[in-house]
Amino acid sequence: MAQLQTNTIRVYAIDPTKNHDQCMQMLADAGIYVVADLGEPKNSINRDSPQWNQAIYQRYTAVVDNLSKYTNTLGFFAGNEVTNMANNTEASAFVKAAVRDVKAYIVQKKYRPLGVGYATNDDDQRTELAQYFNCGDPSASIDFWGYNIYSWCGQSSYRESHYEERTREFSTYNVPSFFAEYGCNTKGAREFDEVEALYGDQMTKVWSGGIVYMYYQEANDYGLVSVGSDKKATKLPDFTALSSQIAKVTPSGVAMSAYSPTNRPQACPKQDNAWSASEKLPPSPNNAVCSCMVQSLNCTANSDISDDDLQTNFDYLCDPNNGNYCSGILANGSTGVYGAYSMCAPEERIAWAFNAFFMDQTKNNPKNTDPCNFKGAAKKQTAKANGDCRNVVNQAGDGGTGVITGAPAATGGSSGGSSAATTGAASALIVPGFNAGMLQMAAYITVAALIGASMVLL
Repeated sequence: MAQLQTNTIRVYAIDPTKNHDQCMQMLADAGIYVVADLGEPKNSINRDSPQWNQAIYQRYTAVVDNLSKYTNTLGFFAGNEVTNMANNTEASAFVKAAVRDVKAYIVQKKYRPLGVGYATNDDDQRTELAQYFNCGDPSASIDFWGYNIYSWCGQSSYRESHYEERTREFSTYNVPSFFAEYGCNTKGAREFDEVEALYGDQMTKVWSGGIVYMYYQEANDYGLVSVGSDKKATKLPDFTALSSQIAKVTPSGVAMSAYSPTNRPQACPKQDNAWSASEKLPPSPNNAVCSCMVQSLNCTANSDISDDDLQTNFDYLCDPNNGNYCSGILANGSTGVYGAYSMCAPEERIAWAFNAFFMDQTKNNPKNTDPCNFKGAAKKQTAKANGDCRNVVNQAGDGGTGVITGAPAATGGSSGGSSAATTGAASALIVPGFNAGMLQMAAYITVAALIGASMVLL
């Protein structure tokens, strides 16, 4: 990596229960920074059925906890190509909620300034995506923007690859932007001619460099090196080509003392056929709120409820044709309507629906003599809601659609990097306002540490 003049790598799915001291120190010794994705394939925001819930929040904050102590951690991606078509743009509301809550968590934990961004692909929603994550309340806006772009393929040019067009579009963007992935391989061996453009005068005024995809060779044939059974890395032709191109560029940058951005945040995109995400975001996950809700129920889920029973009962109880039993647990990123408990765990959300059905049947259908059974998936309990919990339940209301403005304290992700992540979610977060120092720090750490020659003059 050092031979490639690498100064930043992107990692996609670290294990936050492991200790990464040795690896991070080796990277630091080589002058290499790390940008880490917060999600992993089984625990991230799904574009087809988006949620922002306790489990995902725990995963994200665990990664923050694990990596925040390293001085060569640059920041985090709260999502990667989540929205990629017009029919899944509402998922971006959930990702933006993740940006908001992770930023707040970093402040709450008193960690040093660490940026939280988003990595997008180069699709038809590129303009709306860039606007959406940069608009509105600064506490929920991204600190940097990553662009996964593969439009320079084979023998191309600044104009033919649409680099010129993208550069013009981002010339007014007010947070640092860089290529979070680049290096098309659809037209044979990669020559990396785009490196000259990316680090040339036309682009360095707008872009803060880029990260080549990817280091290790896999089946997709994007690797710069291959690792054999002896665990040693062997350089591939792509490594040699990239090294040659990087050696030719001498980008100029901006001294930190002279960095004074004047661009302003974007206006939020209008909702239409191409963009459906609401400016209203899902509630912050809070395990204490969910616990209070479950304690307040007369009918709850059995602790050993199976995934099949969860799905079957969700399908029945949340079908509007069968009644209004899920208003407090559903979330709609297009309408901006979110149940107060929509961020709870599936077992907690189904408990709320069980209880809604139970209360309705008890009042209106005396013929149903066992409305809290659901073929053994549910059970009765003595409802309890005292003190702070009573306040939470009252704010949510009987329908579960109220806004909870105060809540009992809750825990975050994991601590350290040598033990398993603990269960937790956001407390009643104090969401930070705009901090110019954070913006400048994000600009500094991003611009100074992307692959290739440095672009900030210290």
